[in-house]
Formats: sequence, structure tokens, C-alpha cells
Amino acid sequence: MLVVEDDVTIAESIAARLRAEGFTVTVAHDGPAAVAADTDGDPDVLVLDVMLPGFDGLEVCRRVQARRPVPVLMLTARADETDLLVGLGVGADDYLTKPFSMRVLAARVHALLRRVERSTRAEAVAARIVLGDLEIDLDRRLVARAGVAAQLTPIEFDLLVHLARRPRAVQHRERLLSEVWDWETHGNASGTRAVDSHVKALRRKLGADLIRTVHGVGYALEVGP
Repeated sequence: MLVVEDDVTIAESIAARLRAEGFTVTVAHDGPAAVAADTDGDPDVLVLDVMLPGFDGLEVCRRVQARRPVPVLMLTARADETDLLVGLGVGADDYLTKPFSMRVLAARVHALLRRVERSTRAEAVAARIVLGDLEIDLDRRLVARAGVAAQLTPIEFDLLVHLARRPRAVQHRERLLSEVWDWETHGNASGTRAVDSHVKALRRKLGADLIRTVHGVGYALEVGP
């Protein structure tokens, strides 16, 4: 696991908590060091601060995701929705706004890893989903529509697969948060914004007609045989 945070005290506190949870943790304090550490170690999860010297966490996320898909928990000192959407747009799976509790951070990291494990098990059951002109290769985590490939982030891919397993069925935002992100929802407004943001990204990459919005409820995948 890689923790990227320029504040040494915060970085060591996060690392200590995650090590207590049983993780092997590497720490980096700036953008270039983070990319180098990811390349050298291929960590399972990145805990990534947005504001970094060298270049920021958004650029770190872009570069890491361009090389390989990896779950990213982004840390931000700002609760501005634009920052959130940009972070999710470059490949972050989840985010926490400072200040946060170490207990919550550890729970989010565990949730990310459970999602990856669940996705891996599901891929072992069925290697391919084909719905109309949408093709999903689960083994290689590739997606194409009408023969045109799309590059999805790990969480976008998992959300698409989840919707594709029940085409045309409306799935509540809270259920998606629970089953794709493995979040405890309880009316989590920031979580539902994360769902909305990733749906927008899927529409942008695969077509605006791909997913239907049911206002006040959730989403349904509309392509099919």
C-alpha cells in the first residue's frame, strides 16, 4: 500500500494506522516520488493527498491509472464539489475530506480491497458480458461499444459490470454505493454524488443513451439484446 501525503506527521499517522491493520505501507511526500514508488512497488491501494509538491495528486492519479488500474482513496482539504468531480474523473475510487478519523480511513481502505476481491471472484464465474453492441471482457477488464474500445477506471468498470448484470433493472444509488463501493450509506449525500459522477463518466465514454436516470431513485442500463 502506498500513502502519499506531504505533511510528514499526517503521513506517518496514516501509515501507522494501516500497518496496525496488517498492511505493508510505503510513504511518499511528493508527486514524482509517488509515481516512482508506484512503479517500483505496484501497491494494491493508493491513499493519495490532492495537494502535493512537484505535481499534485490529480496528476499522480492520472499517471498511475494510465499505467495500470489500481484503487485510489483520495484525500482533500477542500469539500468543493468541483474538486471531487475532478478527482473521480481522473480515476479515484473514493475520497475523504480533511479532517477525517483514522478509523473511517481504515474502513474505506478495507472496503476498496473487498470490492477488488469481489470483482475478481465475479470475473472467475463469467468471462464475458454481451448486451447489444456493448461488450465487456471480464478477464482482461476491457469494454467496447459498437466495436469502439473505451478506457475505464477500475471503479467505472465495476459499476458498469454491476449494472450490466441486471440490464434494464433500476438500481438505487444507495444499493450501488453498498454493492459497488462497499459503503455504509445511511443517507450519505457525498456518496450519492460519487455515483452520479461515475455514471456521467460512463455516459461520456460509452454514449449518453447507455444509462437511464430514474429521478429520485437511481439508474438502469438500457442496452440489451
